[in-house]
Amino acid sequence: MINKIAIFFFLVFIFSSCQNDDQKRIAENNKEIQRKEVQFKNIEKSWVFYDTPITEASEKSMANWNEWRLFLNELAQKPKKTLGAFQQKSKVLTTKVMALNDNIPAEFNIPPIKSRISTVLAKVQMLNLYINLDVIPEKKVASIIAEINTELVSLQRQMEKTIDKSKIPVEIGESDLLKMMDASRAIPNTPITDPNTPRVE
Repeated sequence: MINKIAIFFFLVFIFSSCQNDDQKRIAENNKEIQRKEVQFKNIEKSWVFYDTPITEASEKSMANWNEWRLFLNELAQKPKKTLGAFQQKSKVLTTKVMALNDNIPAEFNIPPIKSRISTVLAKVQMLNLYINLDVIPEKKVASIIAEINTELVSLQRQMEKTIDKSKIPVEIGESDLLKMMDASRAIPNTPITDPNTPRVE
């Protein structure tokens, strides 16, 4: 009889401790869901990119620079519903911005443009890194998005400067002067001889 009572209390104890564990697990899951919802709302609010060209040169380049157009189109499509969608979008953005280096139009294939593309790439990669952490630093994500926008403006303004510079007409004789300057800086190919050395004829 005593054994049956002991077994009964033991089973009741196990059952109640299992219920407590389940309740703790449910409470932790609810907290995690709420935390992710708050993160999602904060990231959704800060996920605003300058996805339209701000300069005439940038707008015109969309016609013949397919990678630039695809990158801006990708920026324009805001993820919806889940954090996973934002994480996936950041990976796609990284791929698209890397593609900008592949087919740069000739007029933009210059160091100032390339360095700005590299900076945008670095910022997008940082965004991808932070948004894929287990605990997403929302303020850092918002800050990086602002930095990406700043770099996009800088890139587009440089594109405009490059086009404006190419429209300035070359003055008569300027190209010859530039060639002469380059030639005077070049190292001559003729061997340097000591004037004291007798010439062999």
